Amino acid sequence: MRVAVSGGAGFIGSHLVDALTARGDEVLIIDDLSSGVRTNLPSACRFQQEDIRSGLTLALLREWRPDAICHLAAQMSVSRSVREPLFDASVNIIGSLNMLEAAREMGSRFIFSSTGGALYGNANILPTAEDHPTWPLSPYGVSKLSFEHYLHCYQSEHDLSYAALRYANVYGPRQNPHGEAGVVAIFCRAMLAGQAPVIHGSGTHTRDYVYVSDVVNANLAALDSMEIGHFNVGSGRQTTVNELFSLLSHRLGVTVAATHGPERRGEQVTSALDSSLIGRRLGWKANVDLEQGLSLTVDWFRSRAGGEGQPPLPQTSA
Repeated sequence: MRVAVSGGAGFIGSHLVDALTARGDEVLIIDDLSSGVRTNLPSACRFQQEDIRSGLTLALLREWRPDAICHLAAQMSVSRSVREPLFDASVNIIGSLNMLEAAREMGSRFIFSSTGGALYGNANILPTAEDHPTWPLSPYGVSKLSFEHYLHCYQSEHDLSYAALRYANVYGPRQNPHGEAGVVAIFCRAMLAGQAPVIHGSGTHTRDYVYVSDVVNANLAALDSMEIGHFNVGSGRQTTVNELFSLLSHRLGVTVAATHGPERRGEQVTSALDSSLIGRRLGWKANVDLEQGLSLTVDWFRSRAGGEGQPPLPQTSA
């Protein structure tokens, strides 16, 4: 299969590229390297440094004619979307439409990396299923939901084949510890450096954490199926930020204390996803529990710690 992966040099994208090449697929990676890292990628893949909003991206996809497009490139910071909603929309809506137009022209299956936590807002049913009302609390969530509506429209009007994967909070090796998203990576970096991580607010907000290899397997399942729709990808388990801090400090063997800062705008209070639909229709389930995934992630960050204890910059585009 020929698969184009946008954001393929980033955190989730590079793991997906590894899995696709391992099974023999031909892969084209499109990434502007604004946050992705070229060294995340195998040398065998074709790589193009380009912005997904560019007309050159559309021309490249027309030339290469992929069987499927895995669209992971995104503006992914909730807090940045609050500060810069126009930038968020330009990437997550306009850039995504550029990719979608290519899929429409060529009849490519479209796999979209959406969000679950930011889509449902403070849901009154936990874990939350796909049929729950979607009322995002941030421009980031709004832009992701808006593009899901474009997918539905293109399927109706152009018979486009697609799957939108609504991720919980993804974590694992290669996640960026220097940005505003990715609390597991941020905490690992700070603790390895002997610094006190900052917990925004009381630390009692809950999230559903899903390990990156499980997310990759969800993408592969969606690629190998013709099922159309929106699918949650999560564990269904709620974990507070305080609990996460405690688990990480135990696995790192550090006693540094957390500090608490102000709440961040656009953040929701609770999040956990019901992923039974993707289990029924695509045969997927989360196989890596939180304790195992955190151990694997801690080992990766520790193995790369150097200098003052800070790992090199493993950026992410998705």
